[in-house]
Amino acid sequence: MAPRPNGSGMASEGWRHAIGARKVSPPGPGPSLSMTLHLPTLLLTVVYVLILLGLLMLHAWWRSEGESTLGYMAGTLLVAAAGMLLGSLRGIGIDTLSIVLGNMLLQLSGGLGWTTSRVFAGRPAWWPGIMGGALLWGLLCLWPTFLASLPLRVAIANLLVILYSALGAWELWRVRASLTVSVAPALGMLVLHGTFYCLRLSFDRGASIGLRWSESGADFMAWMVLEAFLFANGIAFATLAMVRERAEQRYRAVAYRDPLTDIGNRRAFTSGGEVLLARCAAEGRPAALLLCDLDHFKRLNDTHGHAMGDAALVAFGRLLALGVRQQDICGRIGGEEFACLLPGADRTVSLQVAERIRQACSELSLEPGVRVSVSIGVASSEQAGYDLSRLLALSDQALYRAKANGRDRVECSAD
Repeated sequence: MAPRPNGSGMASEGWRHAIGARKVSPPGPGPSLSMTLHLPTLLLTVVYVLILLGLLMLHAWWRSEGESTLGYMAGTLLVAAAGMLLGSLRGIGIDTLSIVLGNMLLQLSGGLGWTTSRVFAGRPAWWPGIMGGALLWGLLCLWPTFLASLPLRVAIANLLVILYSALGAWELWRVRASLTVSVAPALGMLVLHGTFYCLRLSFDRGASIGLRWSESGADFMAWMVLEAFLFANGIAFATLAMVRERAEQRYRAVAYRDPLTDIGNRRAFTSGGEVLLARCAAEGRPAALLLCDLDHFKRLNDTHGHAMGDAALVAFGRLLALGVRQQDICGRIGGEEFACLLPGADRTVSLQVAERIRQACSELSLEPGVRVSVSIGVASSEQAGYDLSRLLALSDQALYRAKANGRDRVECSAD
């Protein structure tokens, strides 16, 4: 018969021993300060906080209409709470079940935590990896030598925690440059969590299990629980902050995009244009603004239908997006009106760009017999300075002259 296991790498030997654990100050002259970390209280606090955080994450996941990162984090916290609670029930006749199932749940929590980072980084969940640690622990517990050896269980538990922490950190590190949100807090906490268990792997062999619940041993286990408490709080709020920041960026992008043409709208053009003009003014570079208006657009809608009008707008928006440089700003600022801001372009260059856009528009093929043309008004900082409203006003005057002179042409501001 295999000897009865006397503890675990993750939880307590028994509540009855822990309750008596107390830090005793050595006698000596003068007052002495000491701190007692009461393990049962800490365990109950951590379990309570894990459940509370898990439910909050579950609510956030539901409110976010299925943001899977929050769903996996909720699972991480709730499964960890169940594992810690079950692992703390030793000493009441269910030690083996506590060691086996409690630690399986904790390893499952580690797998879900890694998947939280993986999903946030844009990769799908991989269930063999999620379940791998828990299944490995369960299979090892079928081996009597493993079940009876506290040092071996402690080592395996530490290695699995380190592995899942490293995998989670690697997922964020791998995509840090492509993400538009800060992953540094979550990444730092995963590294610290893994480092803590590396230290535990180096110094805790599980040989002094009887001492863990007396004096310094109780403090050792209490610090482990305290680290779990701090890590759970930190990683939960860091994950929530990352998800929220990314959602805000997505909402902002939607608010600044024209839904039909998928280029910037008037708000995006105005805000980006003012920043770009200020930079040009500071650097002493010229800038030019092209104001484009599709000719006879109302007639196109009336004759061929609004679907054809929409197709013309989409085609011209794509033409602008592909026909300008990366540093240029273009947007749909009205019904059939588009604007382009060209940093570093003087009057001559801006007229060349405008003529190229006009020519490309005349070659658009929407449907046999359907022709689209554009009139363009041009204004440059040489006439208007670096004030966006002034540039728009002058280019609008030039556009009006282009319309009056027969359309399908480019006119430049004379001021």
